[in-house]
Amino acid sequence: MENSILPTKSKPPFPNLFKQQNTPFQFLSNPTKPPHFHIKSPKLALQFPTNKGQLQQAVTALDALARRKSKVNPETYVSLLQSCIDLDSIDLGRQLHSLIGLVDNVDCFVETKLVSMYVKCGNLEDARQVFDEMPERNLFTYTTMIGGYSREQRHREILKLFWGMVDEGVVPDEFLMPRIVRACANVGNLEMGELAHSFVIRSGLVGASVQVGNSLLSMYAKCGELRLARKLFEKMDEKDGVSWNSIISGYCQFGVDEEALRLFNEMQDQGVQPGLVTWNTLIASHSQCGNCELAMELKEEMKSCGIVPDVVTWTSMISGFTKNNRSKQALELFSEMLMEGIEPNAITIASATTACVSLKTLKKGKELHSVGIKIGAIGDVLLGNSLIELYSKCGNLEAAQRTFDLILEKDVFTWNLMIGGFAQAGYCGKAYDLFMKMQDLGVPPNVITWNTMISGYIRNGDEDHAMNLFGKMEERGAVKRNTASWNLLIAGLLLHGRKDKALAIFRQMQASGVLLNSITLLSVLPACANLIAWKKVKEIHCYVIRGRLESDVSVANSLIDTYAKAGDLTSARSIFVNLHTKDIITWNSLMNGYVVHGCPDITLDLFDHMKSLGVEANRGTFACVLLAHSLAGMVDEGKQTFSSMSEEYHISPGLEHYSAMVDLLGRSGRHGEATKLIDEMNLEPDFSVWTALLRASRVHGNMRLAIHAAENLIEIEPRNLIVRRLLTQLYGLDGRAVDSLTKRKPRKRNGTTSILGLSWLEVKNKVYSFMTGDHCMPYSDSIYAQLDNISRKIKAMGPDSHKSELCIEEEEKEEICGVHSEKLAIAFALLSSPDSLSCIRIIKNFRMCGDCHRAAKLVSLMHRQEIYVHDSKILHHFKDGRCSCRDYW
Repeated sequence: MENSILPTKSKPPFPNLFKQQNTPFQFLSNPTKPPHFHIKSPKLALQFPTNKGQLQQAVTALDALARRKSKVNPETYVSLLQSCIDLDSIDLGRQLHSLIGLVDNVDCFVETKLVSMYVKCGNLEDARQVFDEMPERNLFTYTTMIGGYSREQRHREILKLFWGMVDEGVVPDEFLMPRIVRACANVGNLEMGELAHSFVIRSGLVGASVQVGNSLLSMYAKCGELRLARKLFEKMDEKDGVSWNSIISGYCQFGVDEEALRLFNEMQDQGVQPGLVTWNTLIASHSQCGNCELAMELKEEMKSCGIVPDVVTWTSMISGFTKNNRSKQALELFSEMLMEGIEPNAITIASATTACVSLKTLKKGKELHSVGIKIGAIGDVLLGNSLIELYSKCGNLEAAQRTFDLILEKDVFTWNLMIGGFAQAGYCGKAYDLFMKMQDLGVPPNVITWNTMISGYIRNGDEDHAMNLFGKMEERGAVKRNTASWNLLIAGLLLHGRKDKALAIFRQMQASGVLLNSITLLSVLPACANLIAWKKVKEIHCYVIRGRLESDVSVANSLIDTYAKAGDLTSARSIFVNLHTKDIITWNSLMNGYVVHGCPDITLDLFDHMKSLGVEANRGTFACVLLAHSLAGMVDEGKQTFSSMSEEYHISPGLEHYSAMVDLLGRSGRHGEATKLIDEMNLEPDFSVWTALLRASRVHGNMRLAIHAAENLIEIEPRNLIVRRLLTQLYGLDGRAVDSLTKRKPRKRNGTTSILGLSWLEVKNKVYSFMTGDHCMPYSDSIYAQLDNISRKIKAMGPDSHKSELCIEEEEKEEICGVHSEKLAIAFALLSSPDSLSCIRIIKNFRMCGDCHRAAKLVSLMHRQEIYVHDSKILHHFKDGRCSCRDYW
């Protein structure tokens, strides 16, 4: 260990007491004879050590000299250091360092050679210590040290040394300057690169070497200063292939492919033939940017010029095709490459495996795995990560685990993929075990790891564990939560119907100052798509404007849909009008909003306008249009639209279209046609189809058809208490025994439905809930007095005009259960703020009964008050004594 200690000023504590003697070098191996060194003799130069044994003998002889207080000349010492370099012997080099006191005159040349020995034997720390302790450093010393850092890609250390050169007045030459400039490029330090450029100009190196110009050109290109790079390129007196590659690569790096291609052609016009590197640079750039056809053309042109595409060419194309969602073509390219006799590397197979992940083709992925084993790349972390992702997403967690175990040098992405595989498959316990194990092995989880764990727990319904991990993320400064952390929690809560909790987390997110993104907004907006969250939608809209996200089509579409469902068509239409780029979802969102609000004419006008602009309708569009025809009573036009779906647009009708057609035919009283359509459907009717038929038969008083529809509904959802109640009422009206209901065997299980009538109302930023028949609410006496007044006015209007309607309701009659909840909410709203409310917004969990519907129409007429009630079926908009549902709901 003593020999490894570096002395102060690079000199060990040996006294310089002995003078140099001139004994032939071969006597070094015999310590009984006084050694003489005369390095200048050519004959003696041949006798220097050629293996480690001879070198050890030489060092031992020097150690004996130290004890005899002899001296050696610098040339001999330097030559022995060179032997250490040639034989890669750092240990003997350290021993020589400890004997530096034997050197007669330790000058800058000797110490520079000592630095060179440490650098070339792979010990940069010791080299730097010697370097720092040198009293004088010259260009060769700096060149040696910078060369060592350059080989180990320690670019920031090179820049620190460059500053030292500047301070000491040492000017880099044409060989050192390119290394300094490359270091500036690799760390993206444009300021230091410009300083290096100024040294080049002042020292007259501009035209001295094309390598200097190329390094500057590459530096400006890598730092994104294409204008300066181009200016330098144009001024270069001499350009070689590297010069052209640098400027072309710069344009490719920043996606300016057209200019890169133009320079590529100009390069050939000037007689410089592009080599393999140039072709690969251009092909890779076009592939990654999605210009895959042009990349293919360049590959063929490359072959016609006599240059054979290598593995880099094929890999860049396979990677580009995969990145641009052309995974099938990527795998075809991989097969073609094998047929051409090109052996893939680990990156090639990893790229092809990623294509298999996209296509979920496990069989092809296993074939690629075999190829990886064959070429000995199975331990490669990049390939291993791709295989883990493939097996996990294809449900083969055992194979994913085996691949994971074979990767010796796992990175954090390896752990994340395996943890994510277990978490997404519902094995959160195994995911957590890996999560803890990676930390035990010294691999700190990053934010993706934490997010993966949170996502796994929340998606599997384990809210407590998810919240616990979310809280621990920032404990002791572990990992700072990012926007995705909050988004995952909000989306997971919404997935399990925890809207209130999700909105509470959203408010915490806003308060914490975390940047909301479009994913946040797209997650939380649907939770606000109800009448009493209208102000929250306004608040989110303000954030969208502040965050300059109003031009994001997905966000705008969600806002249009949410505003419409919150009863604010004016704001929805305003966003639609001001949106410069509209897609089909934009049109569908607004049209659906007008349908919900009972405005079929505007919906059909929008549809005509959309077609005139050449926007192609999709399935959602036709569902809106068919409902609009139904609302407007345009039966023939609706039937024609339904036929055009398959005949003109080649869209097969889905259940939503059949449901709309049953609604269209049933609303107009064409029950026979509606029943025939259901019988002839090529799909099994679902709940919505039979509900549409039940609604039609109830409104038109068709008992037989209502029973038929209700019986089919109970077959689909045997545990649905509302359907069971309706069918019971129908059997009673038809004189049938209710006992037959109990004999029906459930075909599907479904959660029970509450039989308690509830309504919610927002007044002055506070949400109030009302329960049918409640007499304990605030202002109970005043509310019931108000309702008595309304009831008297309803009776004064005369009997209900809808005589044919079947009297079957989801709730008990008020004579049995008490006043229905929506009536209580309306009365409370009128008492609380009779003048300040722009409109009354109510949500109810059951279908409104006919009596409550008439009461709401009367209040809207008497009080000149707009009332929105969203019941379990549709949105009712009451205004001036009329309802948007046109009394059909």
